[in-house]
Amino acid sequence: MTTRTNRSEKLDLRLTAEAKRILATAAAAERRSLSDFVLESALGRAEETLADRRTFHLDAEKWAAFISALDAPTRDLPRLKRLLSEPSIFSSRSPA
Repeated sequence: MTTRTNRSEKLDLRLTAEAKRILATAAAAERRSLSDFVLESALGRAEETLADRRTFHLDAEKWAAFISALDAPTRDLPRLKRLLSEPSIFSSRSPA
């Protein structure tokens, strides 16, 4: 994922002694520095988190259905329209 070159940014992190001990033990088990272990682990998790927000794959049939849904005219949803036109329960309360 990343290499040692071009590392110019710094990220400070506060953690408990126990959390640091666990991370250091895991890093040692993989024979890596604590920084490398934490960086690679965090980047891996970040990529997992972002994966479904960047791309998704559909077969031809599902892609056609997806495009058809995007191109379809909007539907009238009276209950949703009514809900969105009513004042919020939060806006009607007076400050305590």
